[in-house]
Amino acid sequence: MRQLKLIWDFRGPDALRIAEHHVVHLKEYIVAEHLKLNITGIEPVNDSHAIAFLVVEESEMREVRDALKPHRGQLYNSN
Repeated sequence: MRQLKLIWDFRGPDALRIAEHHVVHLKEYIVAEHLKLNITGIEPVNDSHAIAFLVVEESEMREVRDALKPHRGQLYNSN
């Protein structure tokens, strides 16, 4: 089964802090909705841009996308 990385972009001087906080809520969602995977994280892009992400199985993507409204997504490569 393919895995998809759902991404939320945060911009501004507090982007990294906001992304870190968003991951807290993503982890709560994983538990509440009994998602198959437990892969989340943050990636600083630069001083004013950071992303938070959640990896889901392709079969769960539509439900999670509609509930959480990520800004974008891509195939996830665990390597």
